[in-house]
Amino acid sequence: MSVRQFQVTFDCAEPVRVGRFWCEVLGYVPPPPPDGFATWDDVDRDHGSWFACSDPSGVGPRLFFQRVPEGKVVKNRVHLDVRVGTGLVGEERLAALEAECARLVPLGAVRGQLLLADGENESCLNMQDVEGNEFCLD
Repeated sequence: MSVRQFQVTFDCAEPVRVGRFWCEVLGYVPPPPPDGFATWDDVDRDHGSWFACSDPSGVGPRLFFQRVPEGKVVKNRVHLDVRVGTGLVGEERLAALEAECARLVPLGAVRGQLLLADGENESCLNMQDVEGNEFCLD
């Protein structure tokens, strides 16, 4: 039996905030709020222990955000690569990475180190989301 679907789960302090950030980054959409709640803000105010979003095209994995009591203390062992420079090289790739970085920083992302192409790997830009989870613009 092969697995056909999977979701990526984020442990976080503020699931709705982190989830909304990733909706903006990826163009994902949240499901309707659970029964008994008019909005996700109502869910967050009441108990806010989770949030989910999915790719509206149905191609990408569902993202799930769950509240945990402990804070982030070390680098992620798994991270997302946001593929904004696929097929681009050199200055054109760098421009695409910088443009996406400029879009994400006002949403709360933090710019990290730019890793330039080295003959084996193309350039990428390390970043952090609103709770410090690492991701790459690739």
